[in-house]
Amino acid sequence: MKVRAVLLCLLFFLQYVTDAQPRREDIYSDFVLYNKRLLLLKDLHENVVGKAFLAPLDSNTEYRYEAACRAIVQFMLDNDTTQLGLTQMFVQYETLQYDTKRAMLETVYGMYPEQYIQSMQLLLARETNPMLFAIAAAYSLRYDSSATNAATVRKRIKEQFPNYSNITVLQELEKYLTGYTRYKAPTASDLIELFRHQQVIKKKVIYSLQRHNRDYPGMAIVQNADGTFMRYSDGRLMVFEQLARSASGLPYFIPDGNTPQGIYSIQGTATTYNKLIGPTPNLQLVMPYERKWTTYFHLSDTAVWQPGYDALWSYLQLLPPSLRNRSSFTEAFYAGKLGRNSIIAHGTTIDPEYFKNKPWYPLTPTMGCLCAKELWNVSNGKLLVSDQYNLMSAFISTAGSRGYLYVIDIDDQRKAVSRWEVEKLVKEFEAGRVKASY
Repeated sequence: MKVRAVLLCLLFFLQYVTDAQPRREDIYSDFVLYNKRLLLLKDLHENVVGKAFLAPLDSNTEYRYEAACRAIVQFMLDNDTTQLGLTQMFVQYETLQYDTKRAMLETVYGMYPEQYIQSMQLLLARETNPMLFAIAAAYSLRYDSSATNAATVRKRIKEQFPNYSNITVLQELEKYLTGYTRYKAPTASDLIELFRHQQVIKKKVIYSLQRHNRDYPGMAIVQNADGTFMRYSDGRLMVFEQLARSASGLPYFIPDGNTPQGIYSIQGTATTYNKLIGPTPNLQLVMPYERKWTTYFHLSDTAVWQPGYDALWSYLQLLPPSLRNRSSFTEAFYAGKLGRNSIIAHGTTIDPEYFKNKPWYPLTPTMGCLCAKELWNVSNGKLLVSDQYNLMSAFISTAGSRGYLYVIDIDDQRKAVSRWEVEKLVKEFEAGRVKASY
């Protein structure tokens, strides 16, 4: 596999085709076959990373260093060669292009939480690009979450960026500095009120219930337009494992960072040609600012978004009043404002063995999308387990292909969200509906 081809795959920006849900037994990927996986692993180590990092770093080889960084963080490729290459990139940091710098910093954040703290602190003191500064600041805060360090970073923001109040990524960084060590989870009552508010919207909704620490997988559930939740014929609630962690693990306000909390507009379903995402149909999502507001809010094609309309106010109407002042629920809004896009809910063909020692195993981190659990038969290329297929089947089993998807960090427990937790919330909501009907 050529280096540029790998890079394009990692960027996840390939064509989509709208398609109906195929039969499960017809879904096939040769990319998951055992020999193909072995060849990819060999190519990543020897060519994409090895040859790139062992060559001198200059303007002619820089693109290969960038591609290597993206491969390292996506597939968790840690060895002496990777660290040697990253160290060389720090030495020549000032000569690098913006995209190369960002790829390198994202890789360092995702792979080496402590080893490069001195280099990051030096960079933090002189970086003039707001986005690169924000990555270095997040690295510093994770290493030292004290109020003293947060105050130091806040001081640097003001000194190095006098107009920071007009720079969205720095505004979000300021919120992050405040909330990083003082996370406040929504209460069960908050979440039940959100389930109730769906009847104001009258649209199908998917809730992706996550941990604040995205190393641990979450669960998705589907609420129909009539307010009921999707259940199996035996009465069990349908739940679907879903990871909202990016490969780098960076905060939501960094492109390719963790999936932002908040509200996404479901625009339908599609199938991608991207081999890393795979052939299982995916859910097409639109963030605030990503497309026209009329598209985001499912207004008619002839509707006109008046200049006087307040986009944030309209966005907040998708939440019950009790949650409208919670900054966590506006992460998607401001992430979209600063340029994040192309977040979808999809499956994966990536070999989970790259992550066998990680808390999210056997799920797969991405570049900020919502990724459901998918396991493949490496002998015949067929699906073994697919929460993505099951989620899509549940969503399209009732009328309509549009609606909203809410990503919510329900708490900060250091374990995967369980079926029991989700069922408890839904049962409390349903008990309230029964009482209200009398």
